[in-house]
Amino acid sequence: MKKLLMIGSVIVVLFAAIIVLTNVSNKSKLESANNPYGDKELKQETIDQLDDKNYQNIMLPDKLEEKIEAGEPVNAYFFSPICVHCQALTPVLMPMADDMGIDIAQLNVYEYDDLWEKYNLKATPTFIRFEDGKEVNRFVGALKEEDLRTFLETVVLKK
Repeated sequence: MKKLLMIGSVIVVLFAAIIVLTNVSNKSKLESANNPYGDKELKQETIDQLDDKNYQNIMLPDKLEEKIEAGEPVNAYFFSPICVHCQALTPVLMPMADDMGIDIAQLNVYEYDDLWEKYNLKATPTFIRFEDGKEVNRFVGALKEEDLRTFLETVVLKK
């Protein structure tokens, strides 16, 4: 009986330690300079992406709206940290865009679920090109690398 109590106590202490370490890690990430979400309370999956090199061009919805209303050309990439298709496409899209000199604003629909209705999103990932305050083109889903390159060249770079 004493062994069972000892084992149970060790397990409880280990779980408590894991919880404390996770909370300390989350707090550190949220307070770092890499948190573009400001003081918004974030879901764990978003916190986990804060230091991911492929998710460093986050734009908040208000800023996107400002750019669209100003008529600026904007490449908006709507993603969710829990979307397996986003997890497959983003590591291909972001380095490719960097190599091509294309700026892509990343918008997290997991944190801002009103974006679904506002931009008529049906699935993630969704990429929308805005020009002169209007949507000019979009793709939905994870494209093959060659299709993605063609889209960026013809729609964004207009080659």
